[in-house]
Amino acid sequence: MDLKHYYAEVATMEETIECEDVLVVSRPTGDGGKAGVISEVPRQVAARLVVEKKARLATSEEVDYYRLEQAEGHKLRQEAALAQRVQVTLVSEHEWKSLQPRKG
Repeated sequence: MDLKHYYAEVATMEETIECEDVLVVSRPTGDGGKAGVISEVPRQVAARLVVEKKARLATSEEVDYYRLEQAEGHKLRQEAALAQRVQVTLVSEHEWKSLQPRKG
């Protein structure tokens, strides 16, 4: 493997990527890499993965889907955290007695 050629390809690919953080979609690899997994990686890592044919850049539809999934997951985590909170109200003895039903 010609390292100069490899690093030149990575640099060229990196220049074509506009954003600092990029979504890539994994490809199947001989060492057990699973196809179709979307990941957000820095531009340099994305360029290296594309040159090594371990991933490809995500399409705009895949980016929209990923962002939607992330937003929904964030909302669910917030709701779960809110449900875990315990709310406590302190009431004086006088207030407590006034809240009790009167017997009579």
